[in-house]
Amino acid sequence: MRNRRAALAAAATAASLALALTACGQNSEGGSEESKGSGEDATIGISMPTKSSERWIADGKNVVQHLEGKGYKTKLVYGEDDPDQQVSQIENMITQGVDALIIAAIDNKSMNNVLQQAKDADIPVISYDRLILGSADVDYYASFDNEKVGELQGTYIVEKLGLKDGGAKGPFNIELFAGSNDDNNTRYFFQGAMNVLQPYIDKKQLVVRSGQTELTQVTTLRWDGATAQRRMDDILTKSYKSGKVDAVLSPYDGISIGILSALKSDGYGSKSKPLPVVTGQDAEVASVKSIIADEQSMTVYKDTRELAKVASNMVDALLNDKKPEVNDTKTYDNGAKVVPAYLLDPVAVDKANYREAVVDSGYIKESDLK
Repeated sequence: MRNRRAALAAAATAASLALALTACGQNSEGGSEESKGSGEDATIGISMPTKSSERWIADGKNVVQHLEGKGYKTKLVYGEDDPDQQVSQIENMITQGVDALIIAAIDNKSMNNVLQQAKDADIPVISYDRLILGSADVDYYASFDNEKVGELQGTYIVEKLGLKDGGAKGPFNIELFAGSNDDNNTRYFFQGAMNVLQPYIDKKQLVVRSGQTELTQVTTLRWDGATAQRRMDDILTKSYKSGKVDAVLSPYDGISIGILSALKSDGYGSKSKPLPVVTGQDAEVASVKSIIADEQSMTVYKDTRELAKVASNMVDALLNDKKPEVNDTKTYDNGAKVVPAYLLDPVAVDKANYREAVVDSGYIKESDLK
């Protein structure tokens, strides 16, 4: 195993380096004896965005579980949606001598200096779920097919409104929401959804009465549900003095809950004024409950247990001088390099299939949905 802290210390003298290499031993494949082991003496730093989302709590737990199952030690920190705090935490882990970093960035443009520090210390970096931008010091990217997430959301809206069946149905009123403007995934989610929705907007079968259709107009800083609720309140006040909202493109469950709160405060949710189609993402417990209660319409399920496994396997491969498995080497250009990636498939979930998708799979306990 390439224990970077040990290697740096051993480089002090040629003699000590030779001793270190001799102590490590060689296996038949040219690696060390230790590389066949369980990750003993190697520590992986894990940086997650916030504990305010159950999704990120689960991600941190799952990554730790997979790495410790391989014998690695772990340091898990949460930046609590403060980019400066996250950078400081990563700097501390570098100083403490971690052997690799798994980072889900809060602000994906704030990492250049700290990743240079990691590079200088020969610490590999896995960008987790959110691609870190502007740095050549990102080694690999583990995520889901983010454009497909948006496609699933857009397709669900089209199908529920009956537009996919053809004909001149509509017009239906739709409002658009996107994720945080400092998260690279935001543009992929939105692009995927708009690839589906834009033709119907062009044909005026879907109408955005607020006029807010550009990505810069519809982002939601830090994916915050309260921010989304305030914006939905404002849209309803200014653009829906008459008529009703038929659909809302929401990129994430926490945002969806905020949107639904605004809609219900405006009288939606009755027989005379039914709730619109509202999408979501991450299959959080609160939103799955909302789907069961016929409020939120759907969510996109991303099995983060599998994502944690992919990221852990990438680290394990790198620290054992192997090449991590990837399935995309073209899509994710972060502005400094095309980052090799492994992408998992997302799944659309609604009331018809939630039990099979998230309960039977063990992702959510049945008791949590009571």
